[in-house]
Amino acid sequence: MTTGRRASGVASLESYLAERRRVVEEALDRLMPPADAPPARLHEAMRYGVFSGGKRLRPILAIAAFELAGGSGSGVLTPACATELIHTYSLVHDDLPAMDDDDLRRGRPTCHKVFGEGVAVLAGDGLLTLAFQVVAEDDALPAERRLAIVQKLAEANGPSGMVGGQVADVEAEGQEPSLSTIGFVHSRKTGAPIAAAVVVGAIAAGAPSEQQAALASYGERVGLAFQIADDLLDVTGTAEEMGKAVGKDHERGKMTYPGVVGAEASAARARELVEQAIADVAPYGERAWALEAIARFIVERRS
Repeated sequence: MTTGRRASGVASLESYLAERRRVVEEALDRLMPPADAPPARLHEAMRYGVFSGGKRLRPILAIAAFELAGGSGSGVLTPACATELIHTYSLVHDDLPAMDDDDLRRGRPTCHKVFGEGVAVLAGDGLLTLAFQVVAEDDALPAERRLAIVQKLAEANGPSGMVGGQVADVEAEGQEPSLSTIGFVHSRKTGAPIAAAVVVGAIAAGAPSEQQAALASYGERVGLAFQIADDLLDVTGTAEEMGKAVGKDHERGKMTYPGVVGAEASAARARELVEQAIADVAPYGERAWALEAIARFIVERRS
C-alpha cells in the first residue's frame, strides 16, 4: 500500500479515491469465495451485493487512517475489506421487505429482487461472518491487533452499535420527531461503524491510544455528517443521482434531521461536524490531507 501524499484540488482526491477503490476491490475479489464455488447461489448473491459500484468509503477511510498513523505494507487491506463486507451485509438486509423494502440499490435491482428473500438474508449473514473470518485468519498482522480489530468491528456493528441503531430507527417510525432520538439513531446506525472503520486502520498501523482516540472522534463526526447528508439527499436528490428511490424516508415516517430542523439547518450542522472532524486530525499536518479531503467530500457528494 503506497502512503498518502498531499495534492491539491478535486482531481487529486478523485485519483486518491479511485486508486484505493481499485486496490480494495482487488482484495475483496481475492477474499471472497468464487461465484461458482458450492453453494454457488449463495456466493453469487454475496458477490452481487459487494460488487455493485459502491464508493468503498469505509475501507478507504481505514486505509487513510493507516497511512496517517505511519502504517506501511498491505496489513490494512484485509481489515479494511472487512468493513466493506459488514457494510454490504447491512445494506442487503436493510433493503428487505421487512425493513425498507427497496427495489433498487445503486441503480440495480436489490439482492432480494434478484435472488429471493431467503437467499438475500443468508447472503447478508455470509458477508457478516466472512468479515470476521478473514480478519482472524490474516497473518499479515500480529494476533493482538487482529483481536482488537475484531472486537472493535463487533462492538460498532452489534447491539450497542449499528444493529441497535437500526432497531431504534424502526421503532421511531411515525413517532413525534426528537433530536435526541435522531442523535441516538445516527450515532449508532452510521457514526459507530464509520468511526470503527477509521480506528481499524489505526489499530492495523499500531497507532498509540491517543492517536486512536483522535481518529475515533474524527470518524464519529464524519459518520454523523454522512448520515445527515444522506438524509438531505433523500429530500433534495434525484433517483438518477442516488440510484434508488428518493423521498422514502418521508413516506415511511422516518425520523430524520431535515424533518426536524429543515434542510438549511441540517446542511449547516453537517458542515459544522466536518470542520470539527478536520480539527481532530489537523495536528497531524500533511499526513491528514486525505482524511480532511474525504470529510469535505462527504457533505458535497450528490449520491
